Amino acid sequence: MDKQLKEALAQPATTVPLAGKALGLSRNAAYEAAQRGDIPTLKIGGRIIVPTAKLRAMLGMDAATVAAEPATVGEGV
Repeated sequence: MDKQLKEALAQPATTVPLAGKALGLSRNAAYEAAQRGDIPTLKIGGRIIVPTAKLRAMLGMDAATVAAEPATVGEGV
């Protein structure tokens, strides 16, 4: 898991594109999935955010799993 994605999943909420990346989706596919309700979202003002607790549950992860996962070689370059 790359550093940006790991940091995003450790936060209370993330963006739709980063949630899509965690699911292996392109940016456009992530927004389409969010619009269909396949990715759980909250709309605050004009922003659409993804609660990471729900995203981690979809992925079968918990916060401790994300924090404990080792960095991969070449990550963050």
